[in-house]
Amino acid sequence: MNKITLGKTGIISDKNGFGALPVQRVSEDCAGLLLKKAYDNGITFFDTARAYSDSEQKIGLHLSSVRGNITITTKTAAKNATDFWRDLHTSLTTLKTDYIDVYQFHTPPFCPKPGDESGLYEAMLEAKRQGKIRFIGITNHSIFVAEEAVLSGLYDTLQFPFSYLSSEKEIALVRLCKEKNVGFIAMKALCGGLITNSAAAFSYLNQSGFDNVLPIWGIQRENELDEFIGYMQNPPTLTGELLQVIEKDKSELAGNFCRGCGYCMPTCPAEIQINNCARMIQLIRRSPSAQWLTPEMQSVMHNIENCSECGVCRTKCPYGIDTPTLLKENLADYNNILSGKTVI
Repeated sequence: MNKITLGKTGIISDKNGFGALPVQRVSEDCAGLLLKKAYDNGITFFDTARAYSDSEQKIGLHLSSVRGNITITTKTAAKNATDFWRDLHTSLTTLKTDYIDVYQFHTPPFCPKPGDESGLYEAMLEAKRQGKIRFIGITNHSIFVAEEAVLSGLYDTLQFPFSYLSSEKEIALVRLCKEKNVGFIAMKALCGGLITNSAAAFSYLNQSGFDNVLPIWGIQRENELDEFIGYMQNPPTLTGELLQVIEKDKSELAGNFCRGCGYCMPTCPAEIQINNCARMIQLIRRSPSAQWLTPEMQSVMHNIENCSECGVCRTKCPYGIDTPTLLKENLADYNNILSGKTVI
């Protein structure tokens, strides 16, 4: 098995973390099956967040009996110390644990530091002093906030999007984390579902140059889990065939594309499902298309016509995408597919 030490935390994990955001979308029984099967097959790193509805609750229900054998990381989106303590108390209760291994600030628009008047970092330190958290982490989609956090020396871990679609700037960030001994947790390793070849995704992140990267895979179905369990014993190598897959994906997804992170939502006045609509054509072409062409999805897509171009989504996009334009381009292509002018 390929093991990784998560920076200065000393936490050791297989390069297969369980991203528990998707388990909020499945039944309690299904979540239990996935979580227990993951643990029974050697996965010990589980990442969730207070914002992921009942994800923490499902982890607490199904994994509390093996708490001492697993690593749990969760997150708070609190903007002040009062909300921080409320979130931490709720997370400890729902996870059925006395401590969080890595407690992370959840994509703040700035890098919390002592004396910044938010009181957030001071609350983290106090929670650590009380033994309620072991290590301090931060997640982000802004490379500027991420770099500041790593260079500050205040954080034990950084969670940031990283996949074979990442740019040289993101690769440099991974190297910076290694230099500063900050654990790097890779979210969006499948780029929000746009990467469909898990072997290519795994083998890319399993290269020696990324030996400090711990990917967390968003798992919702048992067959997805089975793939990653299989890679623990028989990791795929980056063959010429898989390199071709990667290069093809890079060429198809070059330029502006929506990663589906959802940080522009739910602020859309027209209630447009931006995280799906802005990447609809890629979803259609890269996954079974029928699910995206139903009458319900057609209604969702045609809601783009109500876009007033207020620009709120544009200002919130961590990747600088011109979201209103991208939405309208996707709607035009979608209508062409429906009318038969474009063949899938």
